Amino acid sequence: MANVVVVGAQWGDEGKGKIVDWLSKRADVVVRFQGGHNAGHTLVIDGVTYKLSLLPSGIVRKGKVSVIGNGVVVDPWALLDEIARLTDQGVSITPDNLKIAENCTLILPLHSELDVIREDTSGAGKIGTTRRGIGPAYEDKVGRRSLRLCDLADEQQMQERLDGLVAYHNLLRRGVGRPEVDRAALVTKLKEVAPRILPFAAASWRVLDEARQNHKQILFEGAQGIMLDVDHGTYPFVTSSNTVASQAAGGAGTGPGSLDYVLGITKAYTTRVGSGPFPTEQDNEIGRRLGERGHEFGTVTGRSRRCGWFDAVMVRQAMKIGGIDGIALTKLDVLDGMDELKVCVGYRLDGSILDYLPASPAAQARVEPVYETLDGWKESTYGARSWADLPATAVKYIRRIEELIETPVALLSTSPEREDTILVRDPFAD
Repeated sequence: MANVVVVGAQWGDEGKGKIVDWLSKRADVVVRFQGGHNAGHTLVIDGVTYKLSLLPSGIVRKGKVSVIGNGVVVDPWALLDEIARLTDQGVSITPDNLKIAENCTLILPLHSELDVIREDTSGAGKIGTTRRGIGPAYEDKVGRRSLRLCDLADEQQMQERLDGLVAYHNLLRRGVGRPEVDRAALVTKLKEVAPRILPFAAASWRVLDEARQNHKQILFEGAQGIMLDVDHGTYPFVTSSNTVASQAAGGAGTGPGSLDYVLGITKAYTTRVGSGPFPTEQDNEIGRRLGERGHEFGTVTGRSRRCGWFDAVMVRQAMKIGGIDGIALTKLDVLDGMDELKVCVGYRLDGSILDYLPASPAAQARVEPVYETLDGWKESTYGARSWADLPATAVKYIRRIEELIETPVALLSTSPEREDTILVRDPFAD
């Protein structure tokens, strides 16, 4: 039986939460391997909505072990709030079913404060971050000055780590005329949160190794999307981590041989939150219709998502970069009732036709989509659970997408409900 990696194949918000939850029924361990609480996964189970940011989607299922890997940056206060919220909804979360990598980097209040300062002083150049400190925390991690979860268990070590970290942030704050970090208040907050978060700390790599030794199935859950990858996305309008499937190994503490099947989650149209290029964006009635029918508001921020036609060029590029074996196509029902649909099959740039999205931000901003028009359908696809339930034109649309992105559909999601899913190919069977 295979271990499966689930990643977004667009700019995030593709519906990964529902798919991971659906797959987690078959998994023994569910792992988050990158990102922070800027991710937002919404699950609808038996009419109850669960909104997750840091917790792996498998946490809502009994008998599963959820792991927050070393590649994730963790805001301990945000995590404890999320645990409390889920607990109030009847979800049991204990150190037995939730393990947090002891070597993960912590997001501190000074990180979110720096995030806000930068966004507020960037003017037209702002990235459009969630202002939760994810980027600054990753910067400190790479700069080897971050505070990690394991540091909370040793007060002297924590104090020593804070000396360098606070000194660095004070330099930045003085440069923009902002007050310095209140180190004493920060130490007090960390001492208060330590006994609440440390019981979840674990050597996550050992948890995964033991799972493999015992032939357990592991589901690796990504956040954001491939086109927000810090290397391969629409830089600089990207997140601060690698979102591609290969990051699942390093961000969880296991070898690449543990990754057997990569499932890319892809909407039947395209959305994006925040700034950055979006060749197929429809800033018109079509875009507003997609947004209203798809309830396109960020799980974490509540911000309206930008909406547009399906971009087969971008998704095909994500397939190649991400090594994706099959896709889960979501939100097909949002297209119900449209007379015609458009799919981007190329880009026009300075008189030339491209079959890929160039890396240059200037070029990305200038590309114009080349569209292919397909027939729409009047029938409803909402809640369909078999191919026989789908209109012929909807099936034709799906098949054309498969051809254009050179990747088969493995799963088809037709509503937010867990069971409204058509299984074409079982990722765990590979």
